[in-house]
Amino acid sequence: MNRISSNEFLKLISISEDVKLKYSNQFRDKLVKSIYTRAEDIAQKTVKNKNSEKSSIDNKIDDIITSRTFGIPLMLFLLAGVFWITVEGANIPSQMLADLLFKAEEKITLMFQYLNAPNWLHGILVLGLFRTAAWVLSVMLPPMAIFFPIFTLLEDLGYLPRVAFNLDHMFKKACAHGKQALTMCMGFGCNAAGVIACRIIDSPRERLIAILTNNFVPCNGRFPTLITIAGIFAGGIIGYKYGSVIASLSVALLVVAGIAISLLVSYVLSKTLLKGVPSFFILELPPYRKPQLGRIIYTSIIDRTIFVLGRAMVVAAPAGAITWILGNLYIGDMSIIAHVANFLNPFAQIIGIDGFILMAFILGLPANEIVLPILIMSYLSQGAMIEMESLDEFRRLLINHGWTWVTALNTMIFSLLHFPCGTTLWTIRKETGSIKWTVLGAIIPTAIGIIICFTIAQIARILNLV
Repeated sequence: MNRISSNEFLKLISISEDVKLKYSNQFRDKLVKSIYTRAEDIAQKTVKNKNSEKSSIDNKIDDIITSRTFGIPLMLFLLAGVFWITVEGANIPSQMLADLLFKAEEKITLMFQYLNAPNWLHGILVLGLFRTAAWVLSVMLPPMAIFFPIFTLLEDLGYLPRVAFNLDHMFKKACAHGKQALTMCMGFGCNAAGVIACRIIDSPRERLIAILTNNFVPCNGRFPTLITIAGIFAGGIIGYKYGSVIASLSVALLVVAGIAISLLVSYVLSKTLLKGVPSFFILELPPYRKPQLGRIIYTSIIDRTIFVLGRAMVVAAPAGAITWILGNLYIGDMSIIAHVANFLNPFAQIIGIDGFILMAFILGLPANEIVLPILIMSYLSQGAMIEMESLDEFRRLLINHGWTWVTALNTMIFSLLHFPCGTTLWTIRKETGSIKWTVLGAIIPTAIGIIICFTIAQIARILNLV
């Protein structure tokens, strides 16, 4: 029998980490496959399934929904459909709720006048605090009341695990955890909820990657900005009759771009700041279930809509009061808001927007829902947030202030790729227990947004497209 020395033996087992990982993955896949194959053989021989017809139907549906050919396109089509239903369905309720709340504001104003309250008190409490709360409530509640039940319905049907299955391969390529797809889906409703959902990822390293990249999918607070601007500019190209369809498709494309950037950033983080061997998980697709109406109503309305809306109101209302103060304190012949916008304008112009837009995003840190109202107020030099009566009027206002298609596109991109709201940053701090990761959670998306907007603006100027 041939013998080898200890040095030769050590040489034989000194395989590179990449090779070991490759064979480890191959062994793991073969082992899991053999276990399931063996279990299936045993089950077929010993178990009689009374619901075999239902299982057969489920398998046929999964052959389409989770196929490499149709899985992703169907997911994107469904995503665009959900956005369209949300946009179309929320328009009338939002307007009705806004009318009701602003009528209440008129009554409160009459009460202040009857009590001879000073103008500054009326401004802070009514035009600032109450009006901001009314705007957030009227803008957020109807879309959330539509989006969350649809999302919960898909979850209850058993479709969301299929989304994770379709995206698992992409996240694996990005050296991230497959469950990140599920946390990303939660981020569509609220990024703070998406950050909390990252608890389902066992690996601390991959959980941190998921937390830092969750902001790349737009939350419900950013949808009003994205949808309104898309409806004005993208929808306006062919007329407002089909504006909601074009707006929905535009927002869907931005969402896809956000997912792509999330994958790219996950890969970069896994190779730099958060190096490590990616873990794996076995996702067993549950059977399709009959939706439970009571569970859907409770989870979507009480557990999600009211919870998220309540936190947004707590943060946004004081921000409205601060905004009113900044809009009514003058230095010379300009308000503080105008001075700040002029200071930010040179940098903002470089990245294809203007100082008022950049200032609106900064002041909108507590809640993304108040970005557009602040922008309107600043453009009109009003001392309180107002709502435009129509999209046509809003479009004329933007064009009169120098907006082009580059401004609109970069505003949408920056809305998608900028620092998380105050609630999400607070949640990141709580979940990570680290100020460093919280700061990086704000810097990473903002830096990417600035780079992309700068690139688009410079290309447009070089090619004389503006």
